[in-house]
Amino acid sequence: MWEFRDKVSVAGVGYSKLSRRPAETLATLTSDAVKGALADAGLTLADLDGIATSPSMPRYGGLRGAMEGIDVVTPWHLCDQLHVNEQINWTGSTNGMVTQSFIEAAMAIASGVCKHAVVYRALHVPEGRYINFDSRYAAGTDQFVAPFGFSMPPAWAAVIMRRYYELYGYSREDFARFIADNRANTCLNPNGYWREKPMVPQDYLDARMIADPMSILDCDIPVDGACALLLTSTERARDLRQPPALLSGFAASTYPHPTGTVMTLETLWEGCEQVARRLWECSGLGPKDIDNAHLYDGFSIFVPLWLEGLGILERGDGDLIGAARQSLADPDWFLKLRLGRGDEIRRCTYTNYCEALDQRHRPVTCKLWDRQELDEPGAALTDGGRRRLLAPGWVHRKTGRQEDL
Repeated sequence: MWEFRDKVSVAGVGYSKLSRRPAETLATLTSDAVKGALADAGLTLADLDGIATSPSMPRYGGLRGAMEGIDVVTPWHLCDQLHVNEQINWTGSTNGMVTQSFIEAAMAIASGVCKHAVVYRALHVPEGRYINFDSRYAAGTDQFVAPFGFSMPPAWAAVIMRRYYELYGYSREDFARFIADNRANTCLNPNGYWREKPMVPQDYLDARMIADPMSILDCDIPVDGACALLLTSTERARDLRQPPALLSGFAASTYPHPTGTVMTLETLWEGCEQVARRLWECSGLGPKDIDNAHLYDGFSIFVPLWLEGLGILERGDGDLIGAARQSLADPDWFLKLRLGRGDEIRRCTYTNYCEALDQRHRPVTCKLWDRQELDEPGAALTDGGRRRLLAPGWVHRKTGRQEDL
């Protein structure tokens, strides 16, 4: 177990505006996010003494800019932008994912190198399609994949998704509810790009294909903007504005791709499992301790694969994550399917009624049934008898005869 378990915390979060083609420079957006994280914690720029990021531009195949403040924002440029050069005791700039910068910042806090460190990610996407391969020549590994259109992440993810579907009998129709649920959740995020832009499963099925079976709605949206997290010691965090989010452990992968291909379903699983082993050992936790998983979803298929790789679900069970709302709408959903009575399923209408109740910390029910048969003998009620907690029964559990609803 990590020696500094729960001794480092996230004490503030800040966002810039997230948009396509903003008028503001990336440096300005990054400054907004960093100042927001400090303000969220009740701190000011005078308290900042550590900065870290992964400054790479998310562009595959196309031209990558390197202009400071426009295309990328390194910690050193941000120090100039914020006028904090003289007070910064530690900077970090990592390759790969920004999660590595987060790990390094946590270690800097734990070791006492700095007291308040900001970890940020700033993204700028130039005009044009960021996954096109625009070069006339391909070098390195690109020479083996680019001629086949395999130089972009959606193509890699499409191969994984196709194999997953074939192994376990899933289809895009099965995945549609998960995608719609995911959009419904982001509509609740005040900083979400897709806020106030809901969708239904049919929108997903009608979406433009990128690399079969990956559609445009299986991919994240390229935006300009920044997000920042403020890290400090848990001891200091308890005196700040927000309740601290304690860091219990972390892990990073060093898994190679033995096939030489960019990624396959099997190697992705194995890489996830390597991270899981390290994460559970470092944190002292395990899959059964997790009841709220916030997983990277740059491509939709990654969410079920992470759940399976972490051991939270068995391999092949990942598509069930899209069943939560539908199971609430009709708890007899699976039984009806097994009995061949799919036409009698009470289908979720995705109004976010249940999510709104959850956000208010009230008993979660479904609007399709919580006002029905309130006078039923023995029915469990809430809100002063105005809502029922459980759906009316569909069949008699012993005789199998259909009940009147």
